[in-house]
Amino acid sequence: MSGESDQPQPGPSHAGLYLEHRERDQAGVPGGVIRRAGSQRHRSWIQTVIEQITGSPRQCVTLSEVVPVSVLAVQRYLLEDEPRDTVPKPPLYCYDVTISDGVYQEKCYLDPSLNFLVYQNILKVGIEMRISRVSCLYNEKRLGQGILCIDKVHCGEPLDVISVETPFRNRAHEEKPERPLRGSKSHYLALWNNEDPYGDIWKTNKQPEEFNFNNTKIISLSHLEMTWHNRKNFPALLVRILHKSKLRYYGKPNKKMIEPYQTYLEVADSSGMVSVIMWNALCPEWYKSLRVGLILLLQDYSVKKSYPLRIQPDPVDPQMKLISTMEICLNLRDPPTNIVIIPEKQLKSEWKLPKLINRFITRSELDDMPENSICDVIGMLSFVGRVQRSKKKENSEDFWSYRWIHITDGTSEQPFIVQLFSTSQPEVFENIYPMTYFVCTQLKVVRNNSQVPKLLYLTTTNESRVLITGHRGQPYTYDTKAKKIIQWIKTKTNLEAKNTVIGGYYPYPPVPETFSKYSRFIKAESLLTTISEVRKVIEDLQYREQKRIAIQGIITAIKYIPYNHSAKSAPASETLQNASPPSTSQAAAKEGHYHERGSKRSQDDRPMDSLPMVLSLCAKRKILQGPTANPVPVPQPHSSAQMKGNKPNIPSRENSTANATGKSKRIINDRWESQLWRDKKFSLRDHLHYGHVDPESIPRKFILGHEKFLTQQFNSQPAKYVPPEGKPPKLDEFQSARSLGHFEVTILGLNHEIAIDVAFLPMYSPEDVETSQIDTFLTCMNYSCVYPPAAPVSGRVPDPKAVAGDIVKAAADLDRVHIIGILDICNLGNNKVEVCLQKIYTPE
Repeated sequence: MSGESDQPQPGPSHAGLYLEHRERDQAGVPGGVIRRAGSQRHRSWIQTVIEQITGSPRQCVTLSEVVPVSVLAVQRYLLEDEPRDTVPKPPLYCYDVTISDGVYQEKCYLDPSLNFLVYQNILKVGIEMRISRVSCLYNEKRLGQGILCIDKVHCGEPLDVISVETPFRNRAHEEKPERPLRGSKSHYLALWNNEDPYGDIWKTNKQPEEFNFNNTKIISLSHLEMTWHNRKNFPALLVRILHKSKLRYYGKPNKKMIEPYQTYLEVADSSGMVSVIMWNALCPEWYKSLRVGLILLLQDYSVKKSYPLRIQPDPVDPQMKLISTMEICLNLRDPPTNIVIIPEKQLKSEWKLPKLINRFITRSELDDMPENSICDVIGMLSFVGRVQRSKKKENSEDFWSYRWIHITDGTSEQPFIVQLFSTSQPEVFENIYPMTYFVCTQLKVVRNNSQVPKLLYLTTTNESRVLITGHRGQPYTYDTKAKKIIQWIKTKTNLEAKNTVIGGYYPYPPVPETFSKYSRFIKAESLLTTISEVRKVIEDLQYREQKRIAIQGIITAIKYIPYNHSAKSAPASETLQNASPPSTSQAAAKEGHYHERGSKRSQDDRPMDSLPMVLSLCAKRKILQGPTANPVPVPQPHSSAQMKGNKPNIPSRENSTANATGKSKRIINDRWESQLWRDKKFSLRDHLHYGHVDPESIPRKFILGHEKFLTQQFNSQPAKYVPPEGKPPKLDEFQSARSLGHFEVTILGLNHEIAIDVAFLPMYSPEDVETSQIDTFLTCMNYSCVYPPAAPVSGRVPDPKAVAGDIVKAAADLDRVHIIGILDICNLGNNKVEVCLQKIYTPE
């Protein structure tokens, strides 16, 4: 075998770098060879590296030639304990990184000491990367097979376009389904959570099929409940799916289960409803094909006593019996379950299978719904927030993924506010945007009427399902409420569409009006964080993880930073308006990030200098709070237009001088410093700078026609690179949904040794300013339900700089006042962090 070719060719190995005895490869022994490409038009750098490491006696090489490669995939999986491991450890997730040098692609193993590059979204798809040290990791259970391991890397900037047509040097990496380089797991996990099905092991091709029931004995659920203890073999079940839960991944390093998944189906016949558990490899085989409403014939299942701590969802029909003493178990084997989807046209009336019943409520009815009620909603999306993450447990490597959305249904000026967690439907969760029809089932009501402002929103449950496609053919279209809302959605105009918003930082749920109420929901040991600990909190956050903390200090300086909008004409085929980014927005250092195996992050690698604003889409009611921190509700009209001619008195904080004509000239100050700050700022032990706003944290006016680009910007980073279609726009080119800038607030620690700069945005928009009272800085810190405003009709838009000047001067009221500040901290990835001032409390 010559190994030479004019064009690059993929090698035949399963997972190996090379096979020492070439004659064995020629004889057909599984393994790999290096295809020497001496006569290729372009020399493969990957090929050169592999030749170096296979000839190195130490199996580790510091490369003399470092050239840029592009990252095409970052894929995660759980690695089992190695035989030498004796002490139990938390799950160890590993990452395989697929790179391309323009000639070949190669899947490499990322040394676990560099995992933090993925946690911080520094190492991601689409970037240029330079690898300067590699090693060879052998699979000792196979002959002549090794894995290229990345030990030292420099992560650069995103590339405009990357070719995905280059072949794999190793043909085994092209096999389907994809397999991780290490361990015995058969599949990869979703990159950012464990609930979403990811990869090509998840089948979607199960279809209904006609079934001959002549020789099939069927048992009812109620009869099975009474007799299952005395049976060894169970007759078939004919049931309808009423609920389907999201996936649960229960893999652990010390478990050798190949596909450790579990999901629940709530199924029913005419006699009752029972839980069905689908286990392990049956989940990839069937999960994506099963949907609520399907008729199933289940054979060769097992029955066991139900898990006592699990709470079943209540039947929608109160007349239906809830069977909670047993559970039906479905496995690929032991026994091998036989599942058949029965077509709806084969349904017989004598089967008496229950129909799907929805519990739709309108937004006007939500105010009267008790806490923890379960309901379904239907409407149109008016706001879609960015994807965020939260740890499942304090020291866990596992996260929940969620986003905040607004749903309008025409029955109220206020929207449904929904915390939408991943429902194991990534094809929906990652493709929602404003102006979309939206249905979500099994939502739970969260409310607290004693809090000011009142807390009221919906959150998904384990059984929640989401639909965003057209309504045709869906069972809920026969529901009276759903019909009316669908008709209302069809009447929506382009003018109303202009108020839709996508992305940005969303400050929800609201912070209570007093610190004592806030502290009731916080663990005592983590109630207050010192300013010196804030940096550690930030370093521990992973990509898109958000955390709320409370610090003590003194506000010593405030600076207004306006948005520098520069509207430009878009191409004639577009309606996109451009706006330049905030003047203080700073990206991560352009020189990139350099990291090696076993190294610790240096001071320079810490996420600094980037912070988004706190925003609200429009505050509809104001809660005035004076220096004593006693809230005083102030009733507000529905729109600023209704207040025309009846404006409140805004206390004047102007400095005026008379000119020659006798007219007053207003002097606007955009910053304030206390004498304490002037005395202390040059003798600080540390000063944390997090007062900037990142473009990602600014909500954007949604533009239909750019929905794909905008959706991608506010989703999580994908696991695989997808080439852009044409030349994509830039996020800064989309108009901000708010034009009032943000404030950089400096908080000095009580010991006058450490200070922190944070960002703050007043809780109203310029359109609202005519109905606002700016009497103290604390007034501006109050928060209420937010949603897009109606366009002002007063004919005058207040000057944002004038409003900002009033707020800056009002901050002087807090000179030397001990305050408690509530901060929202979020890791935006790539060493960008936002620290947003949410609320200020004065001592009670």
